[in-house]
Amino acid sequence: MTRSREALDLEIRQLFSEVCAAHSDLDAPPSLEESSVLLQTGLDSLGYAILVTRLEETLGYDPFSRSPEPYYPTTYGEFLDFYLANQDE
Repeated sequence: MTRSREALDLEIRQLFSEVCAAHSDLDAPPSLEESSVLLQTGLDSLGYAILVTRLEETLGYDPFSRSPEPYYPTTYGEFLDFYLANQDE
């Protein structure tokens, strides 16, 4: 199922908030902007591993295993675009 950028953004933000609430010391999840640096959002590497696993369960795919080249997004916008570019057609 191909999702629009807006729909995918909503799903990722929802799961990000859930993971952040469960796996960070923040009182509330940070506001995510396109330019938000992932390493400054309050999640550590374990938190991101959990987020990616939850996204795979929800979306039905892991873009990191689909991509022919290793890719490490640094901003939320890059993360979202990477998920968008590697979804099913």
